[in-house]
Amino acid sequence: MTTDSIAVLGGGKIGEALLSGLLRGTHTASDIVVCEKYPERASQLFDAYGVKSVDVAGALAQARIAIIAVKPQDIDALLAELATVTTAGHLIISVAAGVPTWRIERALPEATAVVRCMPNTPALVDEAMTAVAGGSHASEADLAVAESLLRAVGRVVRVPESSLDAVTALSGSGPAYFFFLVEAMIDAGILLGLPRTLAAELIVQTAVGAATMLRDSGEHPVQLREAVTSPGGTTIAAIRELEAHGVRAALLAAIEAAARRSKELGEAQ
Repeated sequence: MTTDSIAVLGGGKIGEALLSGLLRGTHTASDIVVCEKYPERASQLFDAYGVKSVDVAGALAQARIAIIAVKPQDIDALLAELATVTTAGHLIISVAAGVPTWRIERALPEATAVVRCMPNTPALVDEAMTAVAGGSHASEADLAVAESLLRAVGRVVRVPESSLDAVTALSGSGPAYFFFLVEAMIDAGILLGLPRTLAAELIVQTAVGAATMLRDSGEHPVQLREAVTSPGGTTIAAIRELEAHGVRAALLAAIEAAARRSKELGEAQ
């Protein structure tokens, strides 16, 4: 087991995003191994990144840091394997949505250091938003290691673990809400007679520009919206329709539902 080696346990979308980000940062393929149960997927990852796929025992024998990147529904089977090979020297970093640190700690040897993280899929383009929380045995050094690794794919904030279901609903699932909105706006452009490619180009660049203004201007979203909303103009007519159709209330309800589901996934036995 070497201190700089990392095992990515799960080669799905988020596992691949983290893997690719680490390789773009300070790690090389020789520093990382992947555990992927589907041979075809393991072969794809090797062809793309040159990273070998091994079993859980082999991964923990080589790597001090193990990143759990499986779906919440698969967590128990993975923890059963980890329980027999995890040692006091390992740091377990979990990005499994909704799974609390106590559930991982309970399955692993006593005093295992566990850090729970919630990144999102913009990790694929190094623009992730990740929240990090430590378990009961995670030290400041363990949290610093996790934060350093996740910074390879975007921004990182530290939060109390009690906030992570809300984080999952807001930023973990958040990209899907934006994609849904963009999809609807493209359809509106088509309805108004624009070609799909043109409508998509207009909306995607508008989204990029609006997001950049939100990030860089320091202004509240209300201020930025009001700057576009002239009295009696086109924008206020559209905002009136959005409010009349309850879009704001629907979004609030949707994010609350996502938070509830995150909690349910974590409580599943």
